[in-house]
Amino acid sequence: MAAIAYVKFPSSPAQVTPDWLSENLGHAGMLDDAAVAAVEWQPIGTGQVGDSARFKLTYDRPGSGPATLAGKFAAADPTSRQTAVTHGLYAKEVAFYRELADDLAIRTPRALAAEVSDDGSEFVLLFEDLGPARGGNQLAGCTIEDAREAVRQLAGLHAPSWGNAEMTGRAWLAARPGSLEMLGQAYPYATQVFAERYAGQLAPELMAVCHSLAASIDRWFGREIAQPCLVHGDYRLDNMLFDIKGGAEPLGVLDWQTLTVGSGLTDLAYFIGAGIGTSLAAHENELVAHYFAAMADRGTPLAAEDVWDDYRRGALHGVSTAVFSAAFVERTPRGDAMFLDMARGACQLALKHESLGAL
Repeated sequence: MAAIAYVKFPSSPAQVTPDWLSENLGHAGMLDDAAVAAVEWQPIGTGQVGDSARFKLTYDRPGSGPATLAGKFAAADPTSRQTAVTHGLYAKEVAFYRELADDLAIRTPRALAAEVSDDGSEFVLLFEDLGPARGGNQLAGCTIEDAREAVRQLAGLHAPSWGNAEMTGRAWLAARPGSLEMLGQAYPYATQVFAERYAGQLAPELMAVCHSLAASIDRWFGREIAQPCLVHGDYRLDNMLFDIKGGAEPLGVLDWQTLTVGSGLTDLAYFIGAGIGTSLAAHENELVAHYFAAMADRGTPLAAEDVWDDYRRGALHGVSTAVFSAAFVERTPRGDAMFLDMARGACQLALKHESLGAL
C-alpha cells in the first residue's frame, strides 16, 4: 500500500483559512494586532503544471493588511501533477523562493509562505499580489518594448549567478539520478505524440527539426556547459506580468519550477524563438544586443563569439519543451495552440542558425 504524504499546510485554494493567512502575514511583518476574518478566492492564470488563485482578504480591523494575495498549488490534473512530481518541479520552485529569489536582480513576487510535502506532490506558495498588471499572452505576442524589458530582466537572473558556485551548486538544482536518461528514453514517444497531433499544422521542414532532435537526443540532454549560471527554463510571455502594481514597475517573472543550471543563452534563445511567437522575428539582432548590453551593465560582459554556439543550441530548448509538454501535461485547447506556436518559432530559429549542427 502506497504511503500517504501528510501535510500541515493548505494544498488547494479551498483549504486556505483566515488563521493560516494571519499567521503568515504576521511572520512577514505585514499584520500587526489585526487578523484575517474571512477569505474568498478565484482561479487565475493558465499554468500547465500548477494551479494558481487570487485571495480576497477581509480583516477584523479594516485596512490592516493587503487586500489581495496570490497563491500557487499542485495541479489538480493527475497527468500534469505526476509530471511535476517525477521531475521535482514543485520542490524546486519552493526552494527557489526560500533560498535564491532574494539574492537575484530579476523581479519576482515576494513569497510569504513556501512549503512542500516530503514526497514533492503537494506544495503551497503564498505571494504578494502583483496586480493590477497586464498578463503576458504567448499567443497574442507582445510589443518590442515588452520584449526588451524581458531581456533586460534576464540579465538580473544570469549576471548574479554567472560562475557563482554558491548559487549554482545547490544540491536541489542538480538533475536527479537517472532523470536525464529517463528524459532521453521518453522523448521519442513524445515526438510521436507531437507529430500525430500537429500533422498538417506544422510545416514539414519544421516538423523535421523535431524528428532530428529526437534522433540526437543523447547529445541534447546532459550536455556540458562551459559557463553555467541559473536558467529559468521556461522564459516566455505566459510566465510574465507587465506593468505590475498598476504600472509602478515594468515586469514580474513567475513560474520557477523549471529552474536549472545551464547556459544563460538558452533562456535568451528560448524566449526569442518559443516565448514570444514569430511576430518579432525581425528584431532578433536587436534583442540579442540588448541582452549583451544588460549583462555588461550588471558587470558580466560577454563576447558574442564566445557564447554564440550556446545561443544556437539554445533554440532547441523551445523545440524539446514544446514536444515534451504536448505529451506529458494536461491537454487543453489553449495548450495545443501554445505548444504549436512554441514549436513553430523555435524550429524556425533552429533552422536559421543550424542549431542541430551546433550539437
